[in-house]
Amino acid sequence: MHAESLTMLAYVVAGICFILALKGLSSPETARMGNIYGIAGMAIAILTTLASPVVVNYIWIILGIVIGGAAGAVIARKIKMTALPQLVAAFHSLVGLAAVFVATAAFLAPESYGIGTAGHIHTGSLVEMSLGTVVGAITFSGSIIAFAKLQGLISGKPVSFPGQHFLNLGLGILMVVLIVAFAATESHTLFFTMLALSFVLGFLLIIPIGGADMPVVISMLNSYSGWAACGIGFTLANSLLIITGALVGSSGAILSYIMCKGMNRSFFNVILGGFGGDAAVASGPDLGDRTVKSGSADDAAFIMKNASKVIIVPGYGMAVAQAQHALREMADTLKKEGVSVSYAIHPVAGRMPGHMNVLLAEANVPYDEVFELEEINLEFSTADVVYVIGANDVTNPSAKNDPSSPIYGMPILDVEKAKTVLFVKRSMASGYAGVENPLFYADNTMMLFGDAKKMTEEIVQAL
Repeated sequence: MHAESLTMLAYVVAGICFILALKGLSSPETARMGNIYGIAGMAIAILTTLASPVVVNYIWIILGIVIGGAAGAVIARKIKMTALPQLVAAFHSLVGLAAVFVATAAFLAPESYGIGTAGHIHTGSLVEMSLGTVVGAITFSGSIIAFAKLQGLISGKPVSFPGQHFLNLGLGILMVVLIVAFAATESHTLFFTMLALSFVLGFLLIIPIGGADMPVVISMLNSYSGWAACGIGFTLANSLLIITGALVGSSGAILSYIMCKGMNRSFFNVILGGFGGDAAVASGPDLGDRTVKSGSADDAAFIMKNASKVIIVPGYGMAVAQAQHALREMADTLKKEGVSVSYAIHPVAGRMPGHMNVLLAEANVPYDEVFELEEINLEFSTADVVYVIGANDVTNPSAKNDPSSPIYGMPILDVEKAKTVLFVKRSMASGYAGVENPLFYADNTMMLFGDAKKMTEEIVQAL
């Protein structure tokens, strides 16, 4: 069998591994095997590429593997679960930047890529590299803004200005014109103008999106990075890069669509960087001088021990405090007392899709006790106690009854319907979306002020 045929066969096997990885990652029970498939596919892809006869110098490749591998190993060992969303955003930015670098290199040295000669690059290749450049640059700058918002370097609130949507639309149309003109003229000026405007467009697309919608943004940027890689795959004539990029791009887009549907948001507004912006000027409901009821761990333990049904709602605060293990211990203690315990997960709880599921799985919480919003929302009205640990925006009733709220229209967990709501928070501060939660002042709510892990541990001791 020819070397080219062997390479194609290996790439097909790698592609199948990536498909099996996506399938495995769709469920917590099979996620570990999905990761193994993904690792195997990537190992096959790298080894096959290194064995290709077109590779004539391994020095830079080995240097890149050593530097990248070392950086990845250090980050993987030191990264905290709470920082995973911004880590994902940062990695997306690198994928986009890599696409830009490859496209620029192909444009400046086309002979090395077999796409023609300087001034006479194949038209199809010009279109491919321009698309890879535009999507890669948008992914890079957009991911940098997402990283900065998640890391707290800039405000997580939507940033908007008059005519923002029309400006984005105008830049999008201009980008199409520039791609067509560049493919026809192969102008250096047009190429770098297109590159600069793409960086600007990525920035403008993400700044108007508020914190509550950031999980969807992370998913969408994941899709963008895949399409950027796919476009560069055509430039490099690498079938595996095309397949992998298309898998990442399409799966990310599908996930974003599912999340938007679950949040009652417009999918096209996500793509255009529109949602969350128009309502950003709203100040939220007027709560006046209403007071809150606060309690202790002993109070919470007494209430839960005398309950028959408790629903736990985890959020980002649980992740920050690393309280998932204490939470599992509390649930086990309650179950020994004959209390029914389940967990309610909102689609955007935390700051990336699946954030809470990963944390609960880390604490070995049984999968059959964890339910998504649509599966458990009707159960809150029959619950004696809801234990909200670090969640905020996903339980805010303003999403249902305050049209001026930035989160209005987003489905929430109906925790207010329970007999008693125990709300664990460090303070009365608003959630990541910057919207005050009127649930804090409800008659059936008791605030438990303090660190989520410490409070939960104290409740376990009291039980």
